[in-house]
Amino acid sequence: MGILEYPLISLIILCITYWYFKNKCTKSSSVPTNWPLVGMLPGIIQNAHRVHEYLTSILLETGYNFEFHGPVFANMNMLFTCDPANIHHILSRSFSNYPKGPEFREIFDILGNGIFNVDSELWEIQRKTTMSLMNHAKFQTLLERNAWDTIVKGLVPILDTFAEQDILFDLQDIFQRFTFDTISKLLLDHDPKSLSINLTHVPCEKAFNDAVDAVLYRHVLPKCYWKLHKWLQVGKEKNLMKACEAFDQFLYAVMSKKHEKLMNNDIKEEDHDFDLLTDYVKAYNQCTNGDNASKLSSVQEFLRDTFLNLMFAGRDTTSTTLTWFFWLLAKNPLVEKKIREEIQQQLHLKEDENLKSLFDIEETRKLVYLHGAFCEALRLFPPVAINHKAPAELDVLPSGHRVSPNTKILLSFYTMGRMEALWGKDCLEFKPERWISEQGGIKHEPSYKFPAFNAGPRTCLGKEMTFIQMKRVAATIIYNYQIQIEEAQTISPTATVVIRMTNGLKARVVKRASL
Repeated sequence: MGILEYPLISLIILCITYWYFKNKCTKSSSVPTNWPLVGMLPGIIQNAHRVHEYLTSILLETGYNFEFHGPVFANMNMLFTCDPANIHHILSRSFSNYPKGPEFREIFDILGNGIFNVDSELWEIQRKTTMSLMNHAKFQTLLERNAWDTIVKGLVPILDTFAEQDILFDLQDIFQRFTFDTISKLLLDHDPKSLSINLTHVPCEKAFNDAVDAVLYRHVLPKCYWKLHKWLQVGKEKNLMKACEAFDQFLYAVMSKKHEKLMNNDIKEEDHDFDLLTDYVKAYNQCTNGDNASKLSSVQEFLRDTFLNLMFAGRDTTSTTLTWFFWLLAKNPLVEKKIREEIQQQLHLKEDENLKSLFDIEETRKLVYLHGAFCEALRLFPPVAINHKAPAELDVLPSGHRVSPNTKILLSFYTMGRMEALWGKDCLEFKPERWISEQGGIKHEPSYKFPAFNAGPRTCLGKEMTFIQMKRVAATIIYNYQIQIEEAQTISPTATVVIRMTNGLKARVVKRASL
Protein backbone atom coordinates (compact mmCIF):
# COMPACT_ATOMS: atom_id res chain seq x y z
CA MET A 1 0.00 0.00 0.00
CA GLY A 2 1.40 3.40 -0.98
CA ILE A 3 1.57 6.44 1.23
CA LEU A 4 -1.01 8.20 -0.95
CA GLU A 5 -3.61 5.74 0.35
CA TYR A 6 -3.39 7.61 3.68
CA PRO A 7 -5.14 10.94 2.94
CA LEU A 8 -4.16 12.69 6.21
CA ILE A 9 -0.46 11.85 5.89
CA SER A 10 -0.51 12.88 2.23
CA LEU A 11 -2.11 16.22 3.11
CA ILE A 12 0.47 16.91 5.81
CA ILE A 13 3.35 16.12 3.45
CA LEU A 14 1.88 18.35 0.74
CA CYS A 15 1.36 21.23 3.18
CA ILE A 16 4.89 21.02 4.55
CA THR A 17 6.32 20.80 1.05
CA TYR A 18 4.31 23.86 -0.02
CA TRP A 19 5.42 25.85 3.05
CA TYR A 20 9.02 24.82 2.51
CA PHE A 21 9.28 25.93 -1.11
CA LYS A 22 7.22 29.07 -0.52
CA ASN A 23 9.51 30.21 2.29
CA LYS A 24 12.69 29.10 0.52
CA CYS A 25 11.82 31.40 -2.38
CA THR A 26 10.70 34.39 -0.29
CA LYS A 27 12.67 34.08 2.97
CA SER A 28 14.93 37.03 3.67
CA SER A 29 14.15 37.75 7.34
CA SER A 30 15.37 36.20 10.57
CA VAL A 31 11.84 35.30 11.68
CA PRO A 32 11.44 31.50 11.66
CA THR A 33 8.86 29.85 9.42
CA ASN A 34 5.61 28.81 11.11
CA TRP A 35 5.32 25.24 9.80
CA PRO A 36 2.17 23.11 10.00
CA LEU A 37 2.06 20.98 13.17
CA VAL A 38 5.63 21.74 14.34
CA GLY A 39 5.26 25.53 14.33
CA MET A 40 8.47 27.57 14.54
CA LEU A 41 10.40 24.98 16.52
CA PRO A 42 12.65 23.88 13.59
CA GLY A 43 14.02 27.43 13.28
CA ILE A 44 14.86 27.55 16.97
CA ILE A 45 16.49 24.11 16.91
CA GLN A 46 18.52 25.02 13.82
CA ASN A 47 19.88 28.10 15.61
CA ALA A 48 20.06 26.63 19.13
CA HIS A 49 23.85 26.92 19.20
CA ARG A 50 23.59 30.71 18.71
CA VAL A 51 20.23 31.30 20.32
CA HIS A 52 20.99 34.71 21.88
CA GLU A 53 22.25 36.25 18.61
CA TYR A 54 19.35 34.61 16.76
CA LEU A 55 16.70 35.99 19.14
CA THR A 56 18.36 39.40 18.98
CA SER A 57 18.14 39.52 15.19
CA ILE A 58 14.46 38.49 15.37
CA LEU A 59 13.54 41.01 18.06
CA LEU A 60 15.33 43.90 16.37
CA GLU A 61 13.54 43.04 13.14
CA THR A 62 10.07 42.65 14.68
CA GLY A 63 10.09 45.80 16.81
CA TYR A 64 11.23 44.27 20.13
CA ASN A 65 8.36 41.77 20.48
CA PHE A 66 8.00 38.39 18.81
CA GLU A 67 5.26 35.79 19.20
CA PHE A 68 6.65 32.30 18.89
CA HIS A 69 4.29 29.51 17.83
CA GLY A 70 5.30 26.07 19.03
CA PRO A 71 4.21 22.61 17.91
CA VAL A 72 0.52 21.76 18.05
CA PHE A 73 -0.55 20.43 21.48
CA ALA A 74 2.91 21.14 22.98
CA ASN A 75 1.81 24.25 24.91
CA MET A 76 4.94 26.06 23.74
CA ASN A 77 3.56 29.34 22.46
CA MET A 78 5.80 32.10 23.82
CA LEU A 79 6.28 35.83 23.69
CA PHE A 80 9.87 37.02 23.36
CA THR A 81 10.36 40.65 24.32
CA CYS A 82 13.09 43.21 24.96
CA ASP A 83 10.69 46.16 25.06
CA PRO A 84 11.74 48.33 28.05
CA ALA A 85 8.10 49.23 28.76
CA ASN A 86 7.22 45.53 28.96
CA ILE A 87 10.25 44.81 31.13
CA HIS A 88 9.28 47.60 33.54
CA HIS A 89 5.66 46.41 33.61
CA ILE A 90 6.52 42.76 34.27
CA LEU A 91 9.39 43.16 36.74
CA SER A 92 8.20 46.26 38.61
CA ARG A 93 4.75 47.76 38.06
CA SER A 94 2.86 44.45 37.95
CA PHE A 95 5.35 42.43 39.99
CA SER A 96 2.70 40.62 42.03
CA ASN A 97 1.07 39.26 38.84
CA TYR A 98 4.31 37.70 37.63
CA PRO A 99 5.48 35.26 40.30
CA LYS A 100 8.03 32.55 39.60
CA GLY A 101 5.19 30.06 39.43
CA PRO A 102 5.19 26.24 39.17
CA GLU A 103 6.57 26.08 35.60
CA PHE A 104 9.61 28.17 36.49
CA ARG A 105 10.27 26.02 39.56
CA GLU A 106 9.97 22.89 37.43
CA ILE A 107 12.51 24.20 34.91
CA PHE A 108 14.87 25.27 37.71
CA ASP A 109 14.10 22.32 39.99
CA ILE A 110 17.79 21.99 40.82
CA LEU A 111 17.50 25.19 42.92
CA GLY A 112 14.80 23.68 45.15
CA ASN A 113 13.21 26.15 47.57
CA GLY A 114 15.99 28.73 47.35
CA ILE A 115 15.45 32.47 46.99
CA PHE A 116 15.46 32.38 43.15
CA ASN A 117 12.65 29.81 43.01
CA VAL A 118 10.11 30.74 45.68
CA ASP A 119 7.35 33.33 45.87
CA SER A 120 5.29 35.21 48.44
CA GLU A 121 6.11 34.78 52.13
CA LEU A 122 8.90 32.24 51.61
CA TRP A 123 10.67 34.65 49.26
CA GLU A 124 10.09 37.64 51.57
CA ILE A 125 11.56 35.83 54.58
CA GLN A 126 14.61 34.64 52.65
CA ARG A 127 15.19 38.04 51.07
CA LYS A 128 14.81 39.83 54.41
CA THR A 129 17.24 37.40 56.07
CA THR A 130 19.80 37.71 53.26
CA MET A 131 19.58 41.51 53.24
CA SER A 132 20.05 41.63 57.01
CA LEU A 133 23.11 39.40 56.82
CA MET A 134 24.68 41.27 53.91
CA ASN A 135 24.23 44.61 55.70
CA HIS A 136 25.87 43.28 58.87
CA ALA A 137 29.26 44.87 59.58
CA LYS A 138 30.78 41.43 60.24
CA PHE A 139 29.62 40.24 56.81
CA GLN A 140 31.39 43.14 55.11
CA THR A 141 34.56 42.38 57.06
CA LEU A 142 34.30 38.68 56.20
CA LEU A 143 33.75 39.49 52.55
CA GLU A 144 36.80 41.75 52.35
CA ARG A 145 38.99 39.28 54.21
CA ASN A 146 37.99 36.24 52.13
CA ALA A 147 38.06 37.96 48.74
CA TRP A 148 41.46 39.55 49.26
CA ASP A 149 42.84 36.33 50.78
CA THR A 150 41.80 34.44 47.63
CA ILE A 151 43.40 37.11 45.43
CA VAL A 152 46.71 37.08 47.32
CA LYS A 153 46.99 33.35 48.06
CA GLY A 154 45.19 31.95 45.02
CA LEU A 155 44.97 34.25 42.01
CA VAL A 156 48.34 36.04 42.20
CA PRO A 157 50.51 32.90 42.67
CA ILE A 158 48.82 31.24 39.70
CA LEU A 159 49.28 34.27 37.45
CA ASP A 160 52.92 34.56 38.57
CA THR A 161 53.50 30.90 37.69
CA PHE A 162 51.81 31.21 34.31
CA ALA A 163 53.86 34.32 33.56
CA GLU A 164 57.17 32.73 34.55
CA GLN A 165 56.49 29.56 32.53
CA ASP A 166 54.80 31.36 29.60
CA ILE A 167 51.79 29.03 29.84
CA LEU A 168 48.70 29.31 27.63
CA PHE A 169 45.73 29.00 29.98
CA ASP A 170 41.94 29.44 30.13
CA LEU A 171 41.23 32.75 31.87
CA GLN A 172 37.53 31.91 32.18
CA ASP A 173 38.37 28.74 34.12
CA ILE A 174 40.60 30.75 36.47
CA PHE A 175 37.83 33.25 37.20
CA GLN A 176 35.29 30.46 37.79
CA ARG A 177 37.63 28.82 40.28
CA PHE A 178 38.32 32.15 41.97
CA THR A 179 34.65 33.02 42.49
CA PHE A 180 33.79 29.46 43.57
CA ASP A 181 36.48 29.48 46.26
CA THR A 182 35.53 32.98 47.40
CA ILE A 183 31.81 32.31 47.72
CA SER A 184 32.42 28.94 49.43
CA LYS A 185 34.61 30.57 52.07
CA LEU A 186 32.14 33.40 52.55
CA LEU A 187 28.99 31.30 52.90
CA LEU A 188 30.29 28.01 54.28
CA ASP A 189 33.60 28.89 55.93
CA HIS A 190 35.18 26.26 53.66
CA ASP A 191 37.99 26.67 51.14
CA PRO A 192 37.68 24.04 48.38
CA LYS A 193 41.08 25.17 47.01
CA SER A 194 40.05 24.76 43.39
CA LEU A 195 42.25 27.80 42.63
CA SER A 196 45.53 26.04 43.33
CA ILE A 197 48.70 25.84 41.22
CA ASN A 198 47.83 22.35 39.99
CA LEU A 199 44.22 23.44 39.21
CA THR A 200 42.64 20.61 41.16
CA HIS A 201 39.45 19.15 39.69
CA VAL A 202 36.56 19.86 42.07
CA PRO A 203 33.36 18.12 40.83
CA CYS A 204 31.02 20.65 42.45
CA GLU A 205 32.81 23.62 40.83
CA LYS A 206 32.48 22.13 37.34
CA ALA A 207 28.88 21.07 37.98
CA PHE A 208 27.70 24.69 37.72
CA ASN A 209 28.47 24.74 34.00
CA ASP A 210 26.55 21.52 33.34
CA ALA A 211 23.57 22.83 35.29
CA VAL A 212 23.17 26.10 33.37
CA ASP A 213 23.79 24.32 30.05
CA ALA A 214 20.66 22.22 30.54
CA VAL A 215 18.29 24.90 31.82
CA LEU A 216 17.96 27.01 28.63
CA TYR A 217 17.00 23.93 26.62
CA ARG A 218 14.16 23.37 29.06
CA HIS A 219 12.90 26.85 28.12
CA VAL A 220 12.75 26.34 24.36
CA LEU A 221 12.05 22.61 23.92
CA PRO A 222 8.73 20.83 24.55
CA LYS A 223 8.37 19.72 28.16
CA CYS A 224 7.64 16.15 27.07
CA TYR A 225 10.97 16.10 25.19
CA TRP A 226 13.25 17.09 28.08
CA LYS A 227 11.20 15.10 30.57
CA LEU A 228 11.73 12.00 28.41
CA HIS A 229 15.46 12.71 28.38
CA LYS A 230 15.34 13.07 32.16
CA TRP A 231 13.53 9.75 32.53
CA LEU A 232 15.99 8.03 30.17
CA GLN A 233 18.90 9.81 31.87
CA VAL A 234 20.51 10.90 28.61
CA GLY A 235 21.97 14.08 27.09
CA LYS A 236 21.93 17.34 29.02
CA GLU A 237 19.43 15.95 31.51
CA LYS A 238 21.94 13.25 32.48
CA ASN A 239 24.56 15.96 33.03
CA LEU A 240 22.09 17.95 35.11
CA MET A 241 21.39 14.93 37.33
CA LYS A 242 25.13 14.41 37.86
CA ALA A 243 25.52 18.10 38.66
CA CYS A 244 22.76 17.84 41.27
CA GLU A 245 24.54 14.87 42.86
CA ALA A 246 27.82 16.81 42.95
CA PHE A 247 26.12 19.79 44.62
CA ASP A 248 24.49 17.57 47.23
CA GLN A 249 27.68 15.70 48.07
CA PHE A 250 29.64 18.94 48.44
CA LEU A 251 27.07 20.98 50.36
CA TYR A 252 25.84 18.34 52.79
CA ALA A 253 29.41 17.33 53.69
CA VAL A 254 30.54 20.93 54.23
CA MET A 255 27.42 21.88 56.20
CA SER A 256 27.88 18.84 58.42
CA LYS A 257 31.45 19.91 59.25
CA LYS A 258 30.33 23.47 59.86
CA HIS A 259 27.54 22.29 62.18
CA GLU A 260 30.04 20.15 64.08
CA LYS A 261 32.34 23.16 64.55
CA LEU A 262 29.43 25.20 65.88
CA MET A 263 28.42 22.44 68.28
CA ASN A 264 32.00 22.23 69.55
CA ASN A 265 32.25 26.03 69.69
CA ASP A 266 35.26 25.74 67.35
CA ILE A 267 34.91 29.10 65.59
CA LYS A 268 37.07 32.20 65.37
CA GLU A 269 36.62 34.71 68.17
CA GLU A 270 35.93 37.57 65.75
CA ASP A 271 33.10 35.59 64.11
CA HIS A 272 31.54 34.39 67.36
CA ASP A 273 28.44 36.58 67.11
CA PHE A 274 27.96 36.19 63.36
CA ASP A 275 27.40 32.96 61.48
CA LEU A 276 25.41 32.53 58.27
CA LEU A 277 24.49 28.91 58.95
CA THR A 278 22.97 29.75 62.32
CA ASP A 279 21.02 32.70 60.94
CA TYR A 280 19.57 30.66 58.08
CA VAL A 281 18.49 27.97 60.54
CA LYS A 282 16.52 30.73 62.30
CA ALA A 283 15.05 31.72 58.93
CA TYR A 284 14.00 28.10 58.37
CA ASN A 285 12.20 28.03 61.71
CA GLN A 286 10.42 31.23 60.72
CA CYS A 287 9.51 29.80 57.30
CA THR A 288 7.98 26.64 58.77
CA ASN A 289 5.45 28.55 60.85
CA GLY A 290 1.87 28.43 59.56
CA ASP A 291 1.05 27.80 55.91
CA ASN A 292 4.66 27.37 54.76
CA ALA A 293 5.28 24.20 56.79
CA SER A 294 4.00 21.92 54.01
CA LYS A 295 6.21 23.61 51.39
CA LEU A 296 9.52 22.82 53.08
CA SER A 297 11.09 19.53 54.05
CA SER A 298 14.05 19.32 56.41
CA VAL A 299 16.31 22.09 57.64
CA GLN A 300 19.20 20.38 55.82
CA GLU A 301 17.39 20.61 52.48
CA PHE A 302 16.44 24.22 53.15
CA LEU A 303 20.08 25.11 53.87
CA ARG A 304 21.21 23.17 50.80
CA ASP A 305 18.81 25.11 48.59
CA THR A 306 19.64 28.44 50.22
CA PHE A 307 23.40 28.12 49.86
CA LEU A 308 23.23 26.64 46.36
CA ASN A 309 21.16 29.61 45.16
CA LEU A 310 23.62 32.07 46.67
CA MET A 311 26.57 30.16 45.23
CA PHE A 312 25.06 30.31 41.75
CA ALA A 313 24.73 34.07 42.16
CA GLY A 314 28.23 34.52 43.55
CA ARG A 315 30.10 32.15 41.25
CA ASP A 316 28.57 32.37 37.78
CA THR A 317 27.64 36.03 37.38
CA THR A 318 30.95 37.45 38.63
CA SER A 319 33.21 35.01 36.76
CA THR A 320 31.24 35.53 33.54
CA THR A 321 31.48 39.32 33.76
CA LEU A 322 35.22 39.24 34.50
CA THR A 323 35.82 37.00 31.48
CA TRP A 324 33.94 39.19 29.01
CA PHE A 325 35.46 42.29 30.60
CA PHE A 326 39.06 41.20 29.96
CA TRP A 327 38.22 40.13 26.41
CA LEU A 328 36.72 43.56 25.73
CA LEU A 329 39.79 45.21 27.28
CA ALA A 330 42.06 43.25 24.95
CA LYS A 331 40.09 44.61 22.00
CA ASN A 332 40.24 48.15 23.41
CA PRO A 333 43.79 48.81 24.70
CA LEU A 334 43.11 52.54 25.11
CA VAL A 335 40.43 51.74 27.69
CA GLU A 336 42.88 49.52 29.57
CA LYS A 337 45.45 52.34 29.57
CA LYS A 338 42.92 54.78 31.04
CA ILE A 339 41.94 52.29 33.75
CA ARG A 340 45.58 51.77 34.71
CA GLU A 341 46.13 55.51 34.94
CA GLU A 342 43.02 55.88 37.10
CA ILE A 343 44.20 53.12 39.46
CA GLN A 344 47.59 54.76 39.86
CA GLN A 345 46.10 58.19 40.48
CA GLN A 346 43.23 57.25 42.80
CA LEU A 347 45.17 54.70 44.86
CA HIS A 348 48.22 56.99 45.03
CA LEU A 349 50.69 54.49 43.58
CA LYS A 350 54.16 55.38 42.43
CA GLU A 351 55.16 54.83 38.80
CA ASP A 352 56.85 51.44 39.29
CA GLU A 353 54.96 50.34 42.40
CA ASN A 354 52.94 47.12 42.34
CA LEU A 355 49.38 46.95 43.64
CA LYS A 356 49.73 44.46 46.50
CA SER A 357 47.86 45.86 49.49
CA LEU A 358 44.12 45.73 50.14
CA PHE A 359 42.25 48.90 49.19
CA ASP A 360 39.01 49.59 51.02
CA ILE A 361 35.45 50.04 49.80
CA GLU A 362 35.70 53.83 49.65
CA GLU A 363 38.76 53.54 47.42
CA THR A 364 36.94 51.18 45.05
CA ARG A 365 34.23 53.83 44.64
CA LYS A 366 36.87 56.28 43.38
CA LEU A 367 37.56 54.01 40.37
CA VAL A 368 34.80 55.58 38.28
CA TYR A 369 36.17 54.77 34.84
CA LEU A 370 36.73 51.14 35.86
CA HIS A 371 33.12 51.05 37.09
CA GLY A 372 31.95 52.37 33.72
CA ALA A 373 33.97 49.71 31.92
CA PHE A 374 32.28 46.97 33.97
CA CYS A 375 28.86 48.47 33.24
CA GLU A 376 29.69 48.28 29.52
CA ALA A 377 30.68 44.62 29.84
CA LEU A 378 27.43 43.94 31.72
CA ARG A 379 25.41 45.84 29.12
CA LEU A 380 26.83 43.85 26.21
CA PHE A 381 27.06 40.51 28.01
CA PRO A 382 24.61 40.43 30.95
CA PRO A 383 25.41 37.27 32.95
CA VAL A 384 21.76 36.19 33.05
CA ALA A 385 20.93 36.77 29.40
CA ILE A 386 17.29 35.71 29.49
CA ASN A 387 14.53 35.70 32.10
CA HIS A 388 11.37 33.59 32.19
CA LYS A 389 7.98 34.92 33.33
CA ALA A 390 4.29 34.04 33.15
CA PRO A 391 1.31 36.02 34.50
CA ALA A 392 -0.82 34.63 37.28
CA GLU A 393 -3.86 36.34 35.73
CA LEU A 394 -4.74 37.64 32.26
CA ASP A 395 -2.81 40.82 31.47
CA VAL A 396 -2.23 43.30 28.64
CA LEU A 397 1.36 44.46 28.23
CA PRO A 398 2.27 48.06 27.28
CA SER A 399 3.10 46.70 23.81
CA GLY A 400 -0.55 45.67 23.44
CA HIS A 401 0.05 41.91 23.72
CA ARG A 402 -2.55 39.97 25.70
CA VAL A 403 -0.92 37.33 27.89
CA SER A 404 -2.68 34.58 29.83
CA PRO A 405 -1.37 32.26 32.58
CA ASN A 406 -0.57 29.78 29.79
CA THR A 407 1.69 32.27 28.03
CA LYS A 408 5.40 31.86 28.62
CA ILE A 409 7.24 35.20 28.35
CA LEU A 410 11.00 35.29 27.77
CA LEU A 411 12.73 38.60 28.47
CA SER A 412 15.91 38.98 26.42
CA PHE A 413 18.36 41.11 28.42
CA TYR A 414 21.09 40.23 25.91
CA THR A 415 19.16 42.00 23.16
CA MET A 416 18.56 45.13 25.23
CA GLY A 417 22.26 45.98 25.21
CA ARG A 418 22.17 45.96 21.42
CA MET A 419 19.22 48.30 20.87
CA GLU A 420 19.99 51.61 19.12
CA ALA A 421 16.77 53.04 20.58
CA LEU A 422 18.25 52.62 24.08
CA TRP A 423 21.98 53.17 23.59
CA GLY A 424 22.40 55.01 20.30
CA LYS A 425 24.02 54.07 16.99
CA ASP A 426 27.24 53.17 18.83
CA CYS A 427 25.44 50.53 20.93
CA LEU A 428 27.80 47.77 19.80
CA GLU A 429 30.89 49.74 20.85
CA PHE A 430 32.64 49.33 24.19
CA LYS A 431 32.54 52.86 25.64
CA PRO A 432 32.92 53.27 29.43
CA GLU A 433 32.40 57.01 28.90
CA ARG A 434 28.67 56.49 28.41
CA TRP A 435 28.45 55.69 32.14
CA ILE A 436 30.22 58.83 33.36
CA SER A 437 28.24 62.00 34.07
CA GLU A 438 29.32 65.52 33.18
CA GLN A 439 30.34 65.98 36.82
CA GLY A 440 32.67 62.99 36.61
CA GLY A 441 30.58 60.58 38.68
CA ILE A 442 28.77 57.36 37.80
CA LYS A 443 25.79 57.88 35.51
CA HIS A 444 22.97 55.64 36.70
CA GLU A 445 20.49 54.09 34.27
CA PRO A 446 17.04 52.72 35.19
CA SER A 447 17.02 48.96 35.69
CA TYR A 448 14.37 48.41 33.01
CA LYS A 449 16.89 49.83 30.52
CA PHE A 450 19.92 48.12 32.12
CA PRO A 451 18.61 44.91 33.75
CA ALA A 452 21.99 43.20 34.28
CA PHE A 453 21.07 42.86 37.97
CA ASN A 454 17.37 42.23 37.25
CA ALA A 455 14.80 44.91 38.13
CA GLY A 456 12.01 45.65 40.58
CA PRO A 457 11.68 43.90 43.96
CA ARG A 458 13.87 41.00 42.79
CA THR A 459 16.84 43.24 41.97
CA CYS A 460 20.08 41.46 42.88
CA LEU A 461 20.97 41.94 46.55
CA GLY A 462 24.68 41.49 45.88
CA LYS A 463 25.05 44.23 43.27
CA GLU A 464 27.38 46.45 45.28
CA MET A 465 29.28 43.45 46.63
CA THR A 466 29.84 42.23 43.07
CA PHE A 467 31.23 45.55 41.88
CA ILE A 468 33.62 45.76 44.84
CA GLN A 469 34.93 42.25 44.22
CA MET A 470 35.27 42.70 40.46
CA LYS A 471 37.10 46.03 40.85
CA ARG A 472 39.63 44.52 43.22
CA VAL A 473 40.33 41.59 40.92
CA ALA A 474 40.52 43.79 37.82
CA ALA A 475 42.70 46.45 39.47
CA THR A 476 45.14 43.82 40.74
CA ILE A 477 45.47 42.19 37.33
CA ILE A 478 45.49 45.33 35.17
CA TYR A 479 48.07 47.15 37.27
CA ASN A 480 50.42 44.21 37.88
CA TYR A 481 50.03 42.18 34.68
CA GLN A 482 49.22 42.34 31.01
CA ILE A 483 46.72 39.77 29.75
CA GLN A 484 47.48 38.75 26.16
CA ILE A 485 44.49 37.09 24.51
CA GLU A 486 45.31 34.30 22.05
CA GLU A 487 44.24 35.49 18.61
CA ALA A 488 43.59 32.08 17.03
CA GLN A 489 40.36 31.31 18.88
CA THR A 490 36.64 31.70 18.25
CA ILE A 491 34.77 33.74 20.82
CA SER A 492 31.02 33.22 21.16
CA PRO A 493 28.48 33.17 24.02
CA THR A 494 27.14 29.84 25.17
CA ALA A 495 23.53 28.94 24.42
CA THR A 496 22.71 29.00 28.13
CA VAL A 497 20.83 31.18 30.62
CA VAL A 498 24.14 32.34 32.10
CA ILE A 499 26.31 33.19 29.11
CA ARG A 500 29.89 32.03 29.35
CA MET A 501 32.37 31.83 26.49
CA THR A 502 31.74 28.62 24.58
CA ASN A 503 35.37 27.50 24.38
CA GLY A 504 36.78 29.51 27.28
CA LEU A 505 39.22 32.40 26.88
CA LYS A 506 42.76 31.30 26.02
CA ALA A 507 45.39 33.78 27.16
CA ARG A 508 48.95 34.34 28.33
CA VAL A 509 50.00 36.66 31.13
CA VAL A 510 53.07 38.88 31.43
CA LYS A 511 54.20 40.72 34.56
CA ARG A 512 54.20 44.44 33.88
CA ALA A 513 57.51 44.80 35.72
CA SER A 514 59.14 42.74 32.96
CA LEU A 515 57.65 44.73 30.05
